[in-house]
Amino acid sequence: MEKRTGLFSNGIIWFGVAISVSEIEAGIEIGAASAPGSLWLPLILGHVLGGVLLFFVGLIGARVRLNAMETTASTFGKYGSKFFAALNVFQLLAWVAVLNAQGASALAGLNLPISFPLTCVILAVFIAVWVFVGLKRSANVTTVVMAALAILLAVLSVKLFGLNGAEGTAVAGNVAGAAAGSATLLSFWNIFEISIAMPISWLPVISDYTKDVEKPVKATAVSAAAYTFASLWMYILGIQIAGIGTGTSIAQAILLAGLGIPGIIIVVLSTITTNFLAANSAGESSKAIYGKINPKIAGVVVSLLSAALAISGIMEHYISFLYLIASVFAPMAAVLLVSFYFGNDAVRGSSATGKAFWLWNFFAWFAGFAVYQVAAHLDSVTLGPTLLAVVVSVALAYGRVLFVSRRIS
Repeated sequence: MEKRTGLFSNGIIWFGVAISVSEIEAGIEIGAASAPGSLWLPLILGHVLGGVLLFFVGLIGARVRLNAMETTASTFGKYGSKFFAALNVFQLLAWVAVLNAQGASALAGLNLPISFPLTCVILAVFIAVWVFVGLKRSANVTTVVMAALAILLAVLSVKLFGLNGAEGTAVAGNVAGAAAGSATLLSFWNIFEISIAMPISWLPVISDYTKDVEKPVKATAVSAAAYTFASLWMYILGIQIAGIGTGTSIAQAILLAGLGIPGIIIVVLSTITTNFLAANSAGESSKAIYGKINPKIAGVVVSLLSAALAISGIMEHYISFLYLIASVFAPMAAVLLVSFYFGNDAVRGSSATGKAFWLWNFFAWFAGFAVYQVAAHLDSVTLGPTLLAVVVSVALAYGRVLFVSRRIS
C-alpha cells in the first residue's frame, strides 16, 4: 500500500513554499509605493482569496489522486492538458530562475566573496541535488530546515520592528515617506494583484503534493492555510523593510538587524526550499506531457537550466512575470473548478458533447486570459484584471455546464 502524507508534513511543505526572497521582495514593492492606510485591505484580501483558490484546486488532486496537470485532462482534454503542462514547465523554469536570481542578489548584498553568476550556479546545484534525492527521502531534513528557518525569520522580524522603534520612527511614517517620494502610488487593485499573484503562481503546482495526502480535505486545508499565513508574514516583513528607508534591500535590512551568518542562512535556505518545490513540480508537469519522462531527471534539468536564465537578467522582469502567470493560470483554475465541482461525468464524457465540452472550456480559458491582458493595460477598470478574468471564465464555463446538463437530461 502506498504511503500517504499527513497534515504536519503538508503544512511544513507549504509553509516552506511561502518562505522566500520573492515574497519579501513583493512586500517591499508594495511598501515602497503605497500609503500605509491603503495597503492592508487589498493585501489581506488578495491572500485570502488566493488561499481559497489554492484549497479548492488542491482538493481536486487530493480526491482524484492525480498531479496538478493531469487533473486538467477531464476539463481541457488530453491535448489541452499537455498544453497547460508545457506552459507550466516554462513558467516554473522561469520562476526557479527568478527565485535563484533574487537569492543570489541578496547574498551579493551581504558582501560574500562569490560572484553573482557563481552564486546562481551553486544555488541551482543544491536544488538539483534535493530534487534528485526526493521529498519523501528528505522529509526529516525538511522539517529541521523549516524549523530553523522559521526561528531565524522570527528573530529577523523582531529585530527589524525593534530597529524602527529604537530610532523613534514608526514604520507607517517611513512607508508614507517612501510612498510620497514615489512617482506613482499603487492603487487598491495594483496591491491586490501583487498580493494574489503569488498564490496563483502555485495553483498549477499544489496538486503535485496533495495527490498523496492521507486526509484530502484536512491536509489540503492545512496546506493552503500554512502557505497563506507564511506568505502574509513575508509580505509584512517586506513592508517593514521598505519602511526602514526607500533604498533598503533585504541584504541591507539583514545587516542593519545585525544578522551576519544567520542572515546568509535565511537567504540560502529560503531560496532552496521554495525552488525545490518549483523544480520538482516542473518534473511532474513534464511527465504529464510525455509519460515516459522521469520526473526527477526533468526536475534536475530545470534546476540547472535556471542558473543560466538567472544570470541572463530575468529578475528585472519580476513583477511583469507575476502578472503573466496570473493571466494564464487564474482563468485556467476557474474553468477547472467549475468543471470539477459543478460538472459531472455525464457532462464531461458524453459522446455527444465530450470534445465540444473541452473546446468550449479552452475558449472560456482564452477569453479570461484575453480579458486579463486588456484590463491590465486600462486605468479605468474598476475591478482588478484577475477578478475580471476569473468572472468571465467562470461565467462561460458554467453556462456551458448548464446547457449540456439540460440537453442530456
